[in-house]
Amino acid sequence: MHSALELTLILLIAAVLGVVAFRMLHLPPMLGYLTVGVLIGPHALGLASQSPTTHTLAEFGVVFLMFSIGLEFSLPKLKAMRRNVFGLGTAQVGLTILMSMAGVALLAPLLPQYFDISLGAAFAIGGALSMSSTAIVLKLLTEKLELESEHGRRITAILLFQDLAVVPLLILIPALGNPGADMVEDLGKAALKAVFVLALLLSFGQILLRRWFQIVVQRRSQELFMLNLLLITLGAAWVTEVAGLSLALGAFIAGMLISETEYRLQVEEDIKPFRDVLLGLFFISVGMMLDMALVFNNLLLVLALLVIPFALKFGLIAIVARWFGAPSGVAIRTGLGLAQGGEFGFVLLNQAGALKLIDPGFVQLILAAMVLSMLATPFVFANADRIVMRLSRNEWMQQSLALTSLAARTMSDEKHVIIAGFGRTGQSIAKVLEEENIPYHALDLDPQRVQEAQAAGANVSYGDTSRRESLIAAGIHRAAALVVTYADTQAALKTLHFANELAPTLPAIVRSIDDTDLEKLRAGGADEVVPETIEGSLMLASQTLLMLGVPLSEVVQRLQRVRGERYASLRGYFHGQGDVPDDEHHLQVRLHSVPIRERAAAIGREFSELALSDVGAEVTAVRRGKSRLTFSPELRLEAGDVVVLRGTAEAIERAEKRLL
Repeated sequence: MHSALELTLILLIAAVLGVVAFRMLHLPPMLGYLTVGVLIGPHALGLASQSPTTHTLAEFGVVFLMFSIGLEFSLPKLKAMRRNVFGLGTAQVGLTILMSMAGVALLAPLLPQYFDISLGAAFAIGGALSMSSTAIVLKLLTEKLELESEHGRRITAILLFQDLAVVPLLILIPALGNPGADMVEDLGKAALKAVFVLALLLSFGQILLRRWFQIVVQRRSQELFMLNLLLITLGAAWVTEVAGLSLALGAFIAGMLISETEYRLQVEEDIKPFRDVLLGLFFISVGMMLDMALVFNNLLLVLALLVIPFALKFGLIAIVARWFGAPSGVAIRTGLGLAQGGEFGFVLLNQAGALKLIDPGFVQLILAAMVLSMLATPFVFANADRIVMRLSRNEWMQQSLALTSLAARTMSDEKHVIIAGFGRTGQSIAKVLEEENIPYHALDLDPQRVQEAQAAGANVSYGDTSRRESLIAAGIHRAAALVVTYADTQAALKTLHFANELAPTLPAIVRSIDDTDLEKLRAGGADEVVPETIEGSLMLASQTLLMLGVPLSEVVQRLQRVRGERYASLRGYFHGQGDVPDDEHHLQVRLHSVPIRERAAAIGREFSELALSDVGAEVTAVRRGKSRLTFSPELRLEAGDVVVLRGTAEAIERAEKRLL
């Protein structure tokens, strides 16, 4: 029996060796963690075994992951997702349980040696199979930059509901196994506790957190800030656990509350080391559960328990997502992302085994199949595009049309700049290039942002620069430069890889948060790596202009002028679905395109008459057909014009009402 220190050292050595080996093979590190877990586990080499220490470390990994995911959310965003969380989530969990219970009823006569057809056994298996792996799926979505995609939001919503659903399932399973139990009373008490704790955290949590963070920050101690962060994360997890909810849910709420404060970015950076290390240990603990001897001795049955639930769960989730209005491609991706087993499924199965509802041998077979499904998940994600293309003609058609449209829009472009990402930084660069009469074409994955910007006359298309086909369609062979504006090293390296392969001499300028990955990006093919936010966008623009032959003196003068006006000309940007919403403490300046349709109130009137500045909005541009008009108070509007407004969301709404 190893001591806690010896066990921790074994886990860390295995993690390091596994990640090094899988990195050398260009495979996801997650597979390395899972594989070394299988190898050092009690069913293989026996170097480590499941113990309270490994269980605690693994649980903390999920806690810190959920905290990090919570930092990406906010209360307004969660409210906007309530239809997916409680509608799509309820349908997924409920229908999966019913389908699994029906399957158990059909399978039971074939395997009488393992379990009888009791209601409690069937319900426990159904509940376990309805769970998906929060840790694996959210990490993969984050790595692929798909957390804010359409399928990413649906997957996240369903995972959140699954975390909530664990509580009543843990009450129902023993109650069904013991018909004399007062199930209604137990559920009622649990629901009251859950509602009270969640209401308390959501109502007073943010106020207390903001004030407490202000006290901590004023001490100017990085050590104190870090200790405070750990206290809040684990404290919120403990509060929800005491209330009968999951640890992960409390951590998610804590992250969500901090996301609405000004400390979010610092917190996000500080929590990463804890999250990544502990999450790696979680994946190792999952691998340790797999008994390969059991798998080989019951290979056909394990494969059946792997393939049949995976396929049925995938199909059910895809159908439910389609029923809730998702396009076929999004529905298929949602089903693929959630078809595997999950951490909470282990908890439910272990509970059923302890209550003697299911034969222990059969529990091990289901656990083995669930672990194998989790091992397969990274491969499923890696091949999701191919699977979707095969299963959905509409998806193939949409992507083909998107590439055709992109190629048509860039066909006449020569010596243009390809801008990867059209967020705030990408839009700032585009403005500078426009003023220098340098052609550009931007690619972005947010359809709402693309639509808004296209209406205002921006040269932007829907497309993914990390795909070879998109770069070819954007005219990379005819381009003068490539600018990568999103600060994600892995995505940037993927884009650089294809850019260097297609156009080795093309200058590439890349945005980075800091100099941590500077050498890695340069080795990946970046000619320049430039710092963050607006100053970063100015530096990116200056390097781009210099590479395109604009005299240095003109570039310096432009930078001085923009800095002299305190970046006023760069303020505001077109918002997309994935942008952080306003809150009461921070009203963001944004751009918004307003098409002037027939019978609009503004037709034939001058801007001086409309007095849009009185409602806090500013007109930054007016487009008429393909021409960009010089704005003046005397300019009269015509049907078909597009007015680009700048201001807060409320000011833009009032101005739009005056125009229309």
